[in-house]
Amino acid sequence: MFSLDGDSRSLNIFGGQGGPGGPAHLQGGTGGIGQGPIVNITTSQLIAHNLQATVATDQASQLRNFRASQTASHCPPPSRIFCGRQEILNKMHHFFSDTGIQHTYVLHGLGGAGKTQIALKFIKESSSRFSDIFFIDTSTIATIDTGLKNIAVLKDFGDSPQDGLLWLTSKVEEWLLLFDNADDPSINLNDFIPQCNHGNIIITSRNPGLRVYAGSNSSLVSDMEEEDAVALLLKSALQEATSHTEQIAAEIVKSLHYLPLAIVQAGAFISKSRDLDGYLPLYMKHQARLLSEKPAQSHDQYAWTVYTTWKISFDQLTLPAAMFLQHCSFLHYNGISEEIFSYASKYKFRSNGPSKEELREPREFLSYFLGPDGEWDFLQFLDVTNEVQSYSLISFDPEKKVFSIHPLVHSWSQGTVRNPEGCMSTVGSILGMALSERPRWDMQLASLLLCPHIELAVKMDVEIALVFRAQYARIFWEGGRYKQAMRLQEEVVEKQRQLLGEDHPDTLSTMGNLTNSYSDLGEHQKAKELRFLVLEKQRQLLGEDHPKTLSTMGNLATSYLDLGEHQKAKKLRILVLEKQRQLLGEDHPDTLSTMGNLANSYSYLGEHQKANELRILVLEKQRQLLGEDHPKTLSTMGNLANSYSNLGEHQKAKELEVIALEKQKQVLGENHPDTLSTMGDLANSYSDLGEHQKAKELRILVLEKQRPLLGENHPNTLSTMGNLANSYLYLGEHQKAKELHVIVLEKQRQALGENHPRTLSTMGNLASSYSYLGGHQKAKELEVIVLEKQKQVLGENHPKTLSIMGNLATSYSYLGEHQKAKELKVIVLGKRKQVLGENHPDTLHTMGSLAISYSDLGKHQKAKELEVIVLEKRKQVLGENHPDTLSTMGNLAISYSNLGEHQKAKKLRVLVLEKQKQILGENHPDALKTEKLLSSTSPKPGKPSGTRRIWALFHRSAM
Repeated sequence: MFSLDGDSRSLNIFGGQGGPGGPAHLQGGTGGIGQGPIVNITTSQLIAHNLQATVATDQASQLRNFRASQTASHCPPPSRIFCGRQEILNKMHHFFSDTGIQHTYVLHGLGGAGKTQIALKFIKESSSRFSDIFFIDTSTIATIDTGLKNIAVLKDFGDSPQDGLLWLTSKVEEWLLLFDNADDPSINLNDFIPQCNHGNIIITSRNPGLRVYAGSNSSLVSDMEEEDAVALLLKSALQEATSHTEQIAAEIVKSLHYLPLAIVQAGAFISKSRDLDGYLPLYMKHQARLLSEKPAQSHDQYAWTVYTTWKISFDQLTLPAAMFLQHCSFLHYNGISEEIFSYASKYKFRSNGPSKEELREPREFLSYFLGPDGEWDFLQFLDVTNEVQSYSLISFDPEKKVFSIHPLVHSWSQGTVRNPEGCMSTVGSILGMALSERPRWDMQLASLLLCPHIELAVKMDVEIALVFRAQYARIFWEGGRYKQAMRLQEEVVEKQRQLLGEDHPDTLSTMGNLTNSYSDLGEHQKAKELRFLVLEKQRQLLGEDHPKTLSTMGNLATSYLDLGEHQKAKKLRILVLEKQRQLLGEDHPDTLSTMGNLANSYSYLGEHQKANELRILVLEKQRQLLGEDHPKTLSTMGNLANSYSNLGEHQKAKELEVIALEKQKQVLGENHPDTLSTMGDLANSYSDLGEHQKAKELRILVLEKQRPLLGENHPNTLSTMGNLANSYLYLGEHQKAKELHVIVLEKQRQALGENHPRTLSTMGNLASSYSYLGGHQKAKELEVIVLEKQKQVLGENHPKTLSIMGNLATSYSYLGEHQKAKELKVIVLGKRKQVLGENHPDTLHTMGSLAISYSDLGKHQKAKELEVIVLEKRKQVLGENHPDTLSTMGNLAISYSNLGEHQKAKKLRVLVLEKQKQILGENHPDALKTEKLLSSTSPKPGKPSGTRRIWALFHRSAM
C-alpha cells in the first residue's frame, strides 16, 4: 500500500508480513498484523531513478545503432598489395556507369582467386559514385539477416531484416550492396535481393550458378596474368623488382598456376625466410604443407589458407560429388569428358578381360550414375557435376563439352583420398573399360581427350588388366603418340607371349599394332619383318582370306611402299582389294582403305590420273559411310589434293587442303601427325602457286612440331626439312638451302638407303643447290647418278625421272653443251606431253627450258615463238604474277633483245621488275638481275643480252 504526503515530495510504501490464520470455521479466521518494514522514497528520487533508466536505455539503443552503422557500412579496403585485374575492373566501371536502373554484377570463381579483393578495389575506386555502401557477409542466412537488420537500424527504419530490405526498396538512390561470399548453393539469394528498379549490387561467389542474377554482366575470376602475378609475389615477399627477382618470381608463380591466394601465401613465407631463390625447390618437395600454412601476418582479412578454403567447400559435398572430384583428380586436370564414364558403364565382360570381381570398385563408383534400369542416367551425372561446380572445384566448357580442374585443386584433391593406390587403379580400369566400349568412329575422344589421361595413368604405373594396357597403346597410336604406343605395345607383346603364347590371336593383334607404330616411326624394315611374321601365322591360324589376314597383307604393302618398292606394293594391294571386295563388299571401310592405299601406289608410280579417279570414288563413299569429318575421310581429302597438285591443278589442291586442315585441327588436334602432314602439303601448294614466303613460314612451323613429336630423323621430319630447303632456294637463300639439303641427304641415306625415292629426290634437289651456287659441273655429276638410279627404281617415264632429266639438260646448258641440252629437253618434253598433258606446269617448264636451248644455239626466233606460247599458257594455268610466269616474261624479253627489239624488251622488263619487287621482294636475286639488265646499255643486235633465268624443277618430298 502506498500514500503521498501533503507536499507530494515523499512517497511512503509500507506493508508487512501477514499474521497467522484464524481458527477453522466456515468463513475462516482474521489475518494477522503485517510485520514488514516501511520504505520511504521521495518523488525526486523516483523521478531521478526513472530518468537514469531512460538514459541507460537510450545509450544502449544508440550503441546498437552505432554498431549497426559500423557493421552495415563497414567495407574493408582492398589489400595493400592488390595487383592487376584491370580488365575486370574496367568492365565493372563501364557497367556501373549508367544510372536509373538496378545493376547486378557477379564475380565468380574458385576460392582464393581474389573475387572479394576485386570487389573492394572497385568500391574504393568508385566510392564517390554511390550514396551508401553496404557490406553483407552472405555465407549463411543468419549473417545475411544480420546485415539487412543493421541497414534498417542504421537508417532508423526499424530493426528487422525485412525493414532493411524495405528501406533499400523504397529509397530511390544509388546505394551499393555487396553480397560477399555467397557460396552456399542451398541459399536462395533472390529472397534477399531488393525487388526494385534502382540501386547497385555486387555478388562474389564460388557458385557460377549465381550468374542467373546478372546474365552476361559477370566475370570469371581465375588465374592472374603472369606480369601481375610476379608483381604480387614480389610485393608480398618484400622483394625488390629486378631482372633476377622477376625471373625467379616468374618460375614460382608458374608453379603456383597464378592463383592469387597461393601467391600471397608464398610471398608471406618468403618474407620470413628472405630466400626467394630457395622457395621453389622447397615448394616442389613440401607443396601440401606450404599451401596449408597460414601466415602470422596478413595483408587483408581473408581467414583461410589455400587448402583450408577448398576443404570448407569439399566438406559440404555429398558422398557421390566428393567421390567424383577425388576420382577426377587421378585423371588429367583438363579434358574430363562425360563419355569416359558413360562408355565405361556399358562395359561388356569378355573372356580375355578382367572379371566382375576384379572390376568391383569401378562398377560401384559408376553405379552412382546409373538409373533403376542399370543404364547411364545423364540427369544423375548432371546433378553430381553441378554440385561440384557450385563450389568452383570443377568447371565445365560448354563449347568443348568437357570438365577441368584447377591444377592446384587437382593436386590437393588427391591428398584427400585415403587409399590413393586403389583410387588410381579404379580410374585406370574405368579408362580401359571406356576404351573397350568406345565407338570406333569417336576418334576425337581418343586423340584430343584420352591421351593426356592415359599418359598420366601410365606415368603413375597404374595396376590394370593387360587387355586395358593394349587399349592404352592403341589410343596413343590413334593420337599420334607413336613412341609411347610402341613402348607400351612392346611391353604388352612380351607379357602376352609369356601368358598366352606366340600364336594367340591377342598376341598377333598387338604385334600387328606394333608394326604400325614401327612404320609410323620410320622403322620401315623392322615393320616389314614383323608383318611377314604375323602374316605367316595368321595364314596358318585364320586362313588366307580372313579379314585380319588381308589387313596384315595391306600393311605389308605399305612397308613395300615405305621402302621404295612401289611396284611390289601396287601388286599386293590389287590382290588384297580383290579379296576384300568379294568378302566384305565394295563399300566396307576396310575395302575403301585399301582402295585409297592403291591410289597412293598409283601416285608414287606417276599414274596421277588413275590415282585421282580412284581417290574421288573413295572420298564419295567415305563421306556417305563415315561422315564428312571422319579422320579417314579427311585423309582421303588430303590425298585427293595431292592428286590435283600432281596434275598441275594447284589452286584446286590448295582449296581442298585448307578445308581438310581446318577439320583435322578440330578432330585430331593441332599437333597430330596427320594434321602436320596436311599442313606440309598446303605449304607445297603455296610453293606451287608461287607463294614461297608463305610456304617457308608454314614449313618452319611444321618442322618445329614434327621434331619433338616424331624425332629428328623421322622420314616425315626429313621430308619437311628438304621442302624447307627448297623454299630457301626459291627465295634466293642458296647457301642455306645447300647446307640443309646436305644434312637431309646424309640422314636419308642412313635411314632409308641410297636408292630410296626420297633419298634420290633430295640428291636431285642438292644438285639444284649446287647449280644455283655456280657449281654446274658438280650438279651435272650428281644428276647423272640420280637419273640412272631413278630409271632403275621408278622407270623411264616416271615424272620424277623426267624431272631429273630436265635438270640434267639445264646443267648441260650452263656448261655450254647446248646441243646435248636441247636433245635431252626434246625427249623430256615429248614424254611429259604424253604423261602429264600439254598444259601441265612441268610440261610448260620444259617448253620454256627448250626455248632457252634454241636461243643458246642462236635460234632466237624459234626461242621467241616458243616463249610466247609458254607465257600465254602459264598466264592461264598459273596466273599473271606467278614467279614462273615472270621468269618466262624475262626470258621473252631476252629473246626480244636478241632479235633487236630493244624497246619491246625494255617495256617487258620494267613490268617484270615491278611484279618481282612486289612478289619476291626488293633484294631477291631475280629482281636484282632484272634491275641490272634494265640499267645496262642496250646490246647490239644479235648479241646475247643477259643470263636467262632457268627455274630448276625441284622434287617435292613426300610426306
